[in-house]
Amino acid sequence: MARIQSAVKNIRKNRKRNAVNTARRSRLRSQLRKLRALLVEKDAAGARRELSRTLSILDRSVTKGILHRNTAARHKSRLTRQVNSLGGAR
Repeated sequence: MARIQSAVKNIRKNRKRNAVNTARRSRLRSQLRKLRALLVEKDAAGARRELSRTLSILDRSVTKGILHRNTAARHKSRLTRQVNSLGGAR
């Protein structure tokens, strides 16, 4: 166990940051699962509605350091292509 005050504080900060990052990552993954479920059901209107939320969370994940920008861009590209392939009302 750390004894030095700065080391103890760093451990505290790291635990808080880890909890926040875990929550953000979980939210991102849940949103991706929700959108993919709509794509499997071929629900064009629902998928289009969830796509904007998903893209927003992906962008936020990049700025918060949860995802690399190229990974987010890849997800956004693939998901957008899949939603557009469903057609439906635009």
